[in-house]
Amino acid sequence: MNNSSKLLFYITLIMSTLLIISSDNLLGMWMGLEINMISFIPILSKNKNMMASESCMIYFLTQSMGSILLISTILMNSLIMVSPSLINETISIIMIMSLMIKLGAPPFHFWFPSILEKMSWSESFILMTWQKIGPLIIISHIINKESTLPIIVIMAVTVGAIGGLNQTSIQKIMAYSSISHLGWMFMCMKYNNQLWIWYLLIYSFIIMMMTYMFNYFSANYINQLNMNNSSLMEKLLLTTMFMSLGGLPPFLGFLPKWMVIQNMILSNSTTILMIMILSTLITLFFYLRMISTVMMINFSFPKWTNNSKSKSFSSKMLLVNLLLPVIAMFNY
Repeated sequence: MNNSSKLLFYITLIMSTLLIISSDNLLGMWMGLEINMISFIPILSKNKNMMASESCMIYFLTQSMGSILLISTILMNSLIMVSPSLINETISIIMIMSLMIKLGAPPFHFWFPSILEKMSWSESFILMTWQKIGPLIIISHIINKESTLPIIVIMAVTVGAIGGLNQTSIQKIMAYSSISHLGWMFMCMKYNNQLWIWYLLIYSFIIMMMTYMFNYFSANYINQLNMNNSSLMEKLLLTTMFMSLGGLPPFLGFLPKWMVIQNMILSNSTTILMIMILSTLITLFFYLRMISTVMMINFSFPKWTNNSKSKSFSSKMLLVNLLLPVIAMFNY
């Protein structure tokens, strides 16, 4: 794919999400989702190989299935076109199911880890962050916060925690981690829309740094992290990133989880909160399994000063992860 075509598809990808955000009816939002899908498929197929073709096909089929279900529900119920507040609960559940297929949320998550494994890290980053914005915005408009939301949250955090336990592929682990974080984002919707947007922003920032690191190491499997003769700074950064993604204090990833926990305690949602925290402990276990060997294996020669550019960038990322939550704590 030449640069002008790539730029066109990236622009339409951004514009389609902006169309979903600015639409005041569900048909406009559906159009935005379709443009979004058609823009992302050429980005996936820029590498001309079997893996790219397979990922394009899986992505197209699952997204089409979700789109057909969504548009059928919208067209069968003409009152929906007037206002999202006129949707009854059954119709709302069918629409949420169609959007969960698009998001890769449980129980429709099976396509998500398998497609992520076939992608490059830059494409994985887009799928785990930007592609979530559109469906989440629509769900936040139509979801029943009392009856439907707790079930979706429990399914997402449980599947995300258990699914990543027996994986050796880093991309599959990141996919199940993304499903787990999706549960926390759904929980944010119970309180206010601003909270899940903040959660997604901080999560996207952490994922951006992690995908940059994995791309830098050319790592796709756990054992490839151990094979790299990493410097002490790189090892510290890798550890910090995983701890941050797991939501361990005092790292950056704890900040959005802290905001959700605080709101849940104030609203007495303690049962779901316990399930969410216990699932986070499971995710932290498989993150620790990935980084324990990296931190324990020591090399006889120092590589601290091998790459000054890499060192300065690593130190900046470390600083952001450690200092930002402290600053935010005093502002919150």
